[in-house]
Amino acid sequence: MLKIDDVHFSYDGLYTALRGVSLQIDQGERIAVVGTNGAGKTTLVKHMNGLIRPNSGHVFLNDRDTKKMSVAEMAKTVGLVFQSPDHQLFLETVEKEVVFGLRNLGYSEEEAKRRCDDTLARLGLEGFADRSPFTLSGGERKRVALASVLATEPKILALDEPTIGQDAYQKKMLADLLTEMNSEGCTVIVVTHDIEFVVEYFPRTVAMSGGLIVGDGPTNALLSNSMIIERCSLSAPQTTIAAIALKKNFPQVSDRITSVQELEDTILNLVGGF
Repeated sequence: MLKIDDVHFSYDGLYTALRGVSLQIDQGERIAVVGTNGAGKTTLVKHMNGLIRPNSGHVFLNDRDTKKMSVAEMAKTVGLVFQSPDHQLFLETVEKEVVFGLRNLGYSEEEAKRRCDDTLARLGLEGFADRSPFTLSGGERKRVALASVLATEPKILALDEPTIGQDAYQKKMLADLLTEMNSEGCTVIVVTHDIEFVVEYFPRTVAMSGGLIVGDGPTNALLSNSMIIERCSLSAPQTTIAAIALKKNFPQVSDRITSVQELEDTILNLVGGF
């Protein structure tokens, strides 16, 4: 469990990124964090694995105050994949990138190699082991950065803008992988501007603006709330936009529709089930 209690954080005492944020994420949740640039989303997730420590307030990981834990100790439980893979990758081959963290956690060479091969296969990176990550495309580098974290099998996985640079097939593969990990007990936290990705795959959403949490709840309710959408400078889901358009001619249509299935059921009901 992650518990963030009244956390404040400023960069160099000048720019205040978090203004008293409190949040609890229970084991096994799948949660999205959304909001405009500068809302504090990335700063928040960096608190979750100890890369940043609060100026005031507390972060608890499984009831332990993270101020008393090292980054290395937290990394055994919380894996963070950065928005820019170039901030995470630094070795000369893909295999070395993935094996590096495993060696630091004490895995044998044999086990590290096995985990590396398995993880690369899960992410469609077979055959990339001997390639330099810096010769790969942006989307491929993002998957290598993800592989380096996934191989350690963290109990909590946080990803910052994981769908940037990914095509539709790769997004679906990523979503399936995160859903599978979540079904196995891994807590998954995603920071993203990709509202359609959130609507499709994340039951709970936290909305941020100006260093504050301004909404937290079921995704379908939160992302169909026009006040939240406006305050966080988000785009409403396409399904919600379609429902609002339908409502102009069919007043009985709800303007709180977010899922494709809800929209499909509504249209079928309007045409008499055909």
